[in-house]
Amino acid sequence: MTVASSAAEAFRNAYGADPAGLWAAPGRVNLIGEHTDYNDGFVLPFALPQHVVAAAAPAGTPGWTVCSTLAEETVTFTTTESARVEGWAGYVAGIVWALREAGFTVPPARIAVASDVPLGSGLSSSAALESAVLTALVDLGGLDLPVDQRPALAQRAENVYVGAPTGIMDQSASIRCVAGKALFLDCRSLAVEQIPFDLAAAGLAILIVNSNAPHQHVDGEYGARRKSCEEAARILGVPALRDVPPADLDAALGKLDDDVMRRRVRHIVTENQRVLDTVELLRTGRIREIGPLMTASHASMRDDFEITVDQVDVAVETALAAGAYGARMTGGGFGGCVLALVDADRAAETTAAIEQAYAERGFTAPTAWSATPGPGAARLP
Repeated sequence: MTVASSAAEAFRNAYGADPAGLWAAPGRVNLIGEHTDYNDGFVLPFALPQHVVAAAAPAGTPGWTVCSTLAEETVTFTTTESARVEGWAGYVAGIVWALREAGFTVPPARIAVASDVPLGSGLSSSAALESAVLTALVDLGGLDLPVDQRPALAQRAENVYVGAPTGIMDQSASIRCVAGKALFLDCRSLAVEQIPFDLAAAGLAILIVNSNAPHQHVDGEYGARRKSCEEAARILGVPALRDVPPADLDAALGKLDDDVMRRRVRHIVTENQRVLDTVELLRTGRIREIGPLMTASHASMRDDFEITVDQVDVAVETALAAGAYGARMTGGGFGGCVLALVDADRAAETTAAIEQAYAERGFTAPTAWSATPGPGAARLP
C-alpha cells in the first residue's frame, strides 16, 4: 500500500467518508550547507521521494480533527490561542495558529496523515508534516498565500508554536523543491535558484545511509550551537556569521577568546563557501567534482561543529574507502543520515561495505537507499 492510499484509508476509517483530496509534501536531504540557515547563510537541499500525505476534507463543525497512521490517538482542537496542542499534532495545530496569526480564515477540517519519511533521521519529517497540512488547508480554504511565502509561515509554526528553534531550510525544501534540481537558497533574502542535479545522466547516485543511531542530546546541543553562533556574531559586530568573508576569517577568529566559539565560527564561514563552490560546479554539470567539498563539510561538522557520532563517521569513512567521490552527514547532527556520492553501479557494493563495518562494531544495522531529487508539496492527482 502506498503512503497516499494509507492516508486515504485512514481518513475513511476515522471519519466514515472519502477525503476531498490528498496533499503530499516530501522529506529532504541537504546536499551541503549544515547549520548555515539560522546564520543567514546558504543551503542546497533537495526533496526526497518519501512523503507525508495529508488526506483532508472540510468539516461541518468548528475546529480541526487530525489522526495519523503513526499514532493511536485522534486529536481535536477548536482554538490554538489558549491551551497548546502537544506532541505530533502540535505541528498541525501550529500551522492553523500561524495561518490565523497571519490574518487568514482557516477552514475547519478533518485530516488524516500517513508518512514514509523515516522519523528521527534528520530528513525533516516534521517540516513535511507542516507543509502537507499547510498545502491542504490553503487549497481547502482558497487562501491567497503565494508559494514563496509559505515556508516562512510554516517555520513560524515550528519556532513559535511548537518551540523548535529551526531555520527556514526544511520548510523551503519541502515546499519549493523541483524534480531533478537542488534548491539553492539564500536564507537571508529567501531568493532561490533551481540548480540542475541530474545524477542519472552522469551515471551517479546519491546513496542515503540512515545510521539508525539514537539521537543524543539533540535539543540542548542544537540550541547551544545556535546561541554560540549568535553570540559570536555580536562580538564580531556583524548581523550574522554569513557576513564574515572567508578572506577575513583568521582576523575574525583572532577577536574571539573562546576556542569552542572559534571552531563554531570557522565551520559556518567555511561551510557557506563550500555551498557556493558546490553550486558553481553543478551549474556546469561537474557533479563528481563536488565530492571533496562534501567530505570537507563532514570533517568540519566532526571537528569544528562537533555534531557527528561514531555511526555517521564510520559510514562516511567506509563509503570513501569503497570508492565514493564524497560523503557527509546531513541534518542537524548527533545521529541521522549520511550522503555518499557514488557511481550508480556501485551503490549496492558501498551499502554492503557499510553494513559490514557496522556489524563489526556492534552498531544497529543501517538502512540505505538511492535518492533522486523530487518535487515539493502539491495536491496529488
